[in-house]
Amino acid sequence: MPDREIHIPATGGSYILWLKLNRKRRISVGRLGEHLFQAGFYAYTGSAFGPGGLKARLGHHLKKVERPHWHIDYLKNIATVREIWFSDEPENLEHLWSNTLSQMPNARIPVIAFGSSDCACPTHLHFFPEQPSFDLFQRPATETSISRDIP
Repeated sequence: MPDREIHIPATGGSYILWLKLNRKRRISVGRLGEHLFQAGFYAYTGSAFGPGGLKARLGHHLKKVERPHWHIDYLKNIATVREIWFSDEPENLEHLWSNTLSQMPNARIPVIAFGSSDCACPTHLHFFPEQPSFDLFQRPATETSISRDIP
């Protein structure tokens, strides 16, 4: 797929980062330890309400990092970002979206507490053998507008 410019607002918002892992891999994820990640699609939910908003946070997520800071940094260094779904609504939707993903067909939790060490969610990372459709997710997720972009 050719590179193209992605238009992501600098306002705050919530997002789902879709990654594809082509083959199963054993990955060390910081304090969460080593885990086996199956080949397939991973949805990581997050929010970006700090300086630079979605543009800054997703800009970070689209780059490889030498020194991982967040749990997702370990996975994104070996997986390919396929899509980004986001909303620039001022309400933090990451927990609602994580719950919505967990209830979708074929969803599995690959690692407990991944990306959710600061909240009560069991995880912010969900595994799917095939990426579910945007429409299937959007209907139950929220009434607010959600955009998607493909890097």
